Amino acid sequence: MTLFRQGSQYLAVGLLQLLLDWAVLVTSTAAGLPIAPGNLLGRICGASLGFWLNGRYTFAQDGEQRHGWKRLLRFVAWWLAMTLLSTWLITWIAHSVGLHYAWLAKPLVEGMLAVMSFFLLRHLVFR
Repeated sequence: MTLFRQGSQYLAVGLLQLLLDWAVLVTSTAAGLPIAPGNLLGRICGASLGFWLNGRYTFAQDGEQRHGWKRLLRFVAWWLAMTLLSTWLITWIAHSVGLHYAWLAKPLVEGMLAVMSFFLLRHLVFR
């Protein structure tokens, strides 16, 4: 039952993160920021929201929040790896087929990364 609860809450938090991340990417790159820094800015905004919500609600146990310096450092290490992969993919798409297609591909790229991330977050970051 815990896996189902965590999975459904992770999905809800992830959708909020994705919406914020995507909106920041589109807004910043439409304003002229290059794609790589725009993706980084979007992921920073989304990650900040996600770390707080997942630690406070998704992976909390018995009312105990799952924050703290050790978890933050593990989260940052995980986030850096995912951000490098995300930025490389989004930049490649933008240079290959154009910025507007990169905007459309962003939710798909982040969705694939989110599936991998759930288990890493559950077992390595918020344990």
